[in-house]
Amino acid sequence: MSSIAITVPTTRLRITARGRRVVAFLVALPLAIALSFAVVGGGAALASNEAGAPVGSFTEITVMSGETLWSIAEELAPAADPRDVVAEISRLNALSGGSVTAGQRIAIPAEYAPAN
Repeated sequence: MSSIAITVPTTRLRITARGRRVVAFLVALPLAIALSFAVVGGGAALASNEAGAPVGSFTEITVMSGETLWSIAEELAPAADPRDVVAEISRLNALSGGSVTAGQRIAIPAEYAPAN
């Protein structure tokens, strides 16, 4: 038996110059919108109206080897909830991860300052 091959004519997609401009515009539009949001909203992250801590509202301590924020909080304020003390120390020192290293100087709120 012989097989009959049917050939289907292939058509090429043809885009006119105007069509190419429309496609380029549609591709560039989301990029332009994202860039404009980045330019307009990017400056807000650089400045804030938040004032620093007033003088005398904190004291500094040096973190010793093996200490964590939790152990420091338990030592400074044994009657207080350590989570609250750790949160205040983290906020005062702008600590995002909550970890400290030996030799690091951190600010402690005056209400939890060690009596010397």
